[in-house]
Amino acid sequence: MIRPLALSSAVLAALLLCQCAGPLGTGNMGGPTEDGRKAEIAAEPKGDYFVGRRYYVQKTRFWGYVRRPRESWNRAQLVLMREDKKRTPDRLPENGSPAYGYDQNYEYKLRGYFTGKKAYDPNSNQILPEFMLTGYEVRNRQPGWLFRPDDRYDSTRITLYPR
Repeated sequence: MIRPLALSSAVLAALLLCQCAGPLGTGNMGGPTEDGRKAEIAAEPKGDYFVGRRYYVQKTRFWGYVRRPRESWNRAQLVLMREDKKRTPDRLPENGSPAYGYDQNYEYKLRGYFTGKKAYDPNSNQILPEFMLTGYEVRNRQPGWLFRPDDRYDSTRITLYPR
């Protein structure tokens, strides 16, 4: 017979180990409170630009999440970047320093547009919208969590989704 305490301890341990505990656990990205994040977004100036958050996962080719100013991150789209007009900030020699993806979780003010086309990222098995980058500037190098304070980042697998 399995003791209830042992069973509940085993279930809790399994949830924490697989990082699927959701609100039970705390995130590893830091950042403001939910109200603080809402206030930051509400204070963004209106304009003809986008806000981008770099999301680097090893072996994938997507760039990160892109949204319009004053929109919640839950409305952001994971995109593949077209670099015909401007290269992404981390487009450096892949054998040098800093390494590709060094700007994980940086927040950018992006200039550009959605091309209306979709492209396939074979390593993440996703068909994603294409964003044509024409310019950028770094807004914040440590903005914290993306969708919720309990977000957990893992560089080897996709863990950040709008929810």
